Amino acid sequence: MVDRAAGALSLPDDWPAGSELSLSVNGMGSFDWDLVSGLMHLDQPGHEVFDLRPGEYDGRPESLALRVPADEAVRLDTLVSQALKNGSDRYGVYFRIRLRDGTLRWTHTQASVIRDETGRPLRIIGIVRDATEELADSTELVAADTDRRRQTSVVESTTAALAHARTVQDVIDVLKDSHGLEHFGATSLVMGLLESGRIHLVAEGPEGSFVPGTRYTRVDEEYPMSEVVRTLTPRFIESERDFADSYPLLWPHIEDLHITSAAYLPLIAQARPIGALGLLYGDKTGFSSEERNLLVALGSSIAQSLQRAVLFEQEHDLAEGLQQAMLPRRIPDVPGAQIAVRYRSARIGRDIGGDWYDIIALPGGRVGAVIGDVQGHDTDAAAVMGQLRIVLRAYAAEGHTPATVMARASVFLHELDTERFATCMYAEVDLTTGVVQLVRAGHVDPLIRDNDGDCRRLPVEGGLPLGLSAEFGRLEYPVSTVDLDPGQTLLLYTDGLVEQPGADLDDGMQLLTAMVRNGPRDLQLLADRLCEVVDERGGDDDVALLLLRRKGAYTPQSGGRLQQHVAQNDPEALRSARHMILAAVRAWGARERSDEIELAADEMITNALMHTDGGAIVTVRVLAGPERRLRVEVEDRSSALPRRRDAGESGVSGRGLMLVDRLAEAWGVESRGSGKCVWCEFIVPVRVRH
Repeated sequence: MVDRAAGALSLPDDWPAGSELSLSVNGMGSFDWDLVSGLMHLDQPGHEVFDLRPGEYDGRPESLALRVPADEAVRLDTLVSQALKNGSDRYGVYFRIRLRDGTLRWTHTQASVIRDETGRPLRIIGIVRDATEELADSTELVAADTDRRRQTSVVESTTAALAHARTVQDVIDVLKDSHGLEHFGATSLVMGLLESGRIHLVAEGPEGSFVPGTRYTRVDEEYPMSEVVRTLTPRFIESERDFADSYPLLWPHIEDLHITSAAYLPLIAQARPIGALGLLYGDKTGFSSEERNLLVALGSSIAQSLQRAVLFEQEHDLAEGLQQAMLPRRIPDVPGAQIAVRYRSARIGRDIGGDWYDIIALPGGRVGAVIGDVQGHDTDAAAVMGQLRIVLRAYAAEGHTPATVMARASVFLHELDTERFATCMYAEVDLTTGVVQLVRAGHVDPLIRDNDGDCRRLPVEGGLPLGLSAEFGRLEYPVSTVDLDPGQTLLLYTDGLVEQPGADLDDGMQLLTAMVRNGPRDLQLLADRLCEVVDERGGDDDVALLLLRRKGAYTPQSGGRLQQHVAQNDPEALRSARHMILAAVRAWGARERSDEIELAADEMITNALMHTDGGAIVTVRVLAGPERRLRVEVEDRSSALPRRRDAGESGVSGRGLMLVDRLAEAWGVESRGSGKCVWCEFIVPVRVRH
């Protein structure tokens, strides 16, 4: 220590200079980065190096992004992360910053890593300085920087392309097709995924490079991918000799490929290994520190993309498996009908959806055909779909009318306490008469294909989607009735078959109509062709498809059965019920008594609508027995029993049951739990089978 008073020396008042002044006059600043809190102190000279004004830096390192270009930030982050992970106690690097006027200048940082007794990093203390003059004449460094920027650009463009990869194969395709290997100088790549303690080779490298027995390898084997997964450290093979000495089991199999060097990178996501990537070079030896840093950064991006892809495939496979389990395992043989069904899952775009189809064999030569789509594209949608399919099947099997089946299904979905809704189309087809009763809940209209191949859209009046109709208290579902002649085909489908991004739904309907019109006659081939067209245009939604063709007149052993709900003040439903009765009479061989049956049925329906508070359910069926009878039933909610009475010569009412009594062989009234049923029966000729 020098005593100023003891000598005649004249020293500056601030002598000896503090470290901050020493750094400042040399164009240096200092920083102290607390890794626990994440805050970094930057002194005033440091502010000047970064060309920061007072108040522009808030103590957070990410705030320096204002001055550090993106590619430099990636390189810095990679280098610091590597130093922290590999136990280094210091690091140094040149990098560029962007000044306030937009120009770039070189900067240098040198830092020490402070760790605790366990080796955990706590702080980073170091200096930053302006290195512009130092590097002004370094043409070699400028050339290297140009190459580094080119490679960094490749990393960035590859990372951007990987963001759109959905599957593992997508990731591999991006790496091979993005020209990234070309720009890095690599000739090919190999990739393995860690599965149950073994590495599964998913990308093999150059043609002819596959080594038998290496499709699956253990982590403890002496292969480069096994080593990097085991150690979580990149392995840069600098030369052919390095390769041969380090991996004597592998080298003899690939020696003829003339690989001069290789970079094997562990693929790490969420602090655990998920696989390994190998880049193979044919005209390169050695790796600079810049190249190593960039390759490590590339490996990090690939790892994140691979993890997303693996999770996507796992969830998609789970949802697809769940949906396949929920769909009917087999379609029942339905006498009198030919049926084809298809389900095509989306493998691009969003995940699996809630599309479904179902065929329900019903008594009396009838069959229920269902197509539907639960909102959403995930496992929840598939689970809701399974439950909805089961309850629809149950309600139909219980004998409810199509409108009641749909209404009850809507209430069920609403009470599931899920935010999902579903569109649905339910068709109840009587194969003896060809009468089809259609109920639509927010779904797309069906198509009908004629015998001559002509195809047309079938407009069906509809109600709200399932779930929504219950929520808004609008459970009325109108029933549309059409005739399906022998040879005609009813086509039900979900919107994935007709919807295309940027296209109008009507255009999609017209295209589908044309495809069906020009498609194969065979139903199975037609169903396959429609799914192929969706694949060809890159459809990103699920598709369910159901085709039902009526083969011809069919009379079951136990006779037929048709049923329809007729609401009050609904003329269309009344006309539809009359149409249903006439179709049944014609199909069941009672044409000569059609006027009598129609008149009696009309009187019973009118009585129910006029003298009760609700609608009526009309059922027409054939009773098998010693003498074949056609029975008409009209149910209502009133418990008051009707009585036959004489209307008098001038009466205008009271003739209904008198007419029924005179026209029918038998009639009667039965009490039901929620009302009553008025019925009448007519003897009809026995049909002769040919």
